[in-house]
Amino acid sequence: MRVVIQRVRSASVTVDEAVVGQIGPGLLVLAGFEESDGEADLDWMAGKIVRMRLFSDEAGVMNRSVQESAGEILAVSQFTLYASVKKGNRPSWSRAARGDISQPLFERFVGKLAAELGKPVPTGVFGADMQVALVNDGPVTVSVDSKQPE
Repeated sequence: MRVVIQRVRSASVTVDEAVVGQIGPGLLVLAGFEESDGEADLDWMAGKIVRMRLFSDEAGVMNRSVQESAGEILAVSQFTLYASVKKGNRPSWSRAARGDISQPLFERFVGKLAAELGKPVPTGVFGADMQVALVNDGPVTVSVDSKQPE
């Protein structure tokens, strides 16, 4: 499982000109899955995201989590995080899980994020053509792979 986490002042997802998910200050989480991902990946990633210290404390040091700062999370499924550009100029997404596998993984992941955060986590629409808007705060952007936790 791979994610790109962006600290935002606000973020929204629009499908067919209708806003389907939006948040104020918090984290935009773009999440991609491969077929080998399981519950351990989902559990680890949800806990890591909610507890990662990406928000400033009174001294201006990134020492608070999204939970401690009363922030929100917007989650968007994004299979393109598994792009391979080894050959040619057209990316391959052969490592990305098919929709019938990744959709249930994404839904369980969102449930785990909500449970860890203690509030609902809005999302985009799985498989839809989405427009994601955000005001990046910092900017702070972090990528995390559950198979290569660094």
